[in-house]
Amino acid sequence: MIPGELLPGSGKLTLNAGQPTVVLHVENTGDRPVQVGSHYHFYEVNEGLTFDREKARGMRLDIAAGTAVRFEPGSGRDVTLIPYRGARRVFGFNAKVSGDLEPKAVKKKPTPKKKPIANKKPAPKTARPKKAAKPKSKARARRR
Repeated sequence: MIPGELLPGSGKLTLNAGQPTVVLHVENTGDRPVQVGSHYHFYEVNEGLTFDREKARGMRLDIAAGTAVRFEPGSGRDVTLIPYRGARRVFGFNAKVSGDLEPKAVKKKPTPKKKPIANKKPAPKTARPKKAAKPKSKARARRR
């Protein structure tokens, strides 16, 4: 066994069980293949892929981590998407979101009432006391 290695038990592993899913048909209208990784925010994928982007907001591919789906030019396929979990904040990619996926409720804090200040004058500026001149040494005085 290698340190950090995970050995799954025998049998079939079900990834993302119980997660809500969205199935979208995606067409590659570009002239080059497009590959999308497992955790890429699908809403922000290459513009050459056409699909209902709003349904893909906050979603990623429902495939094993570290894998990808390739879309060949001129072809289409159905993909299954699952929601991002955790804090649901997205940064990077094509910078179309760069923050929270859902707007947070704004709580207004009551502004404290300030007490009026009655004729308060600014504090006077104080001058620094001048340093006393150092007496010249005898050797220095002789040079002059």
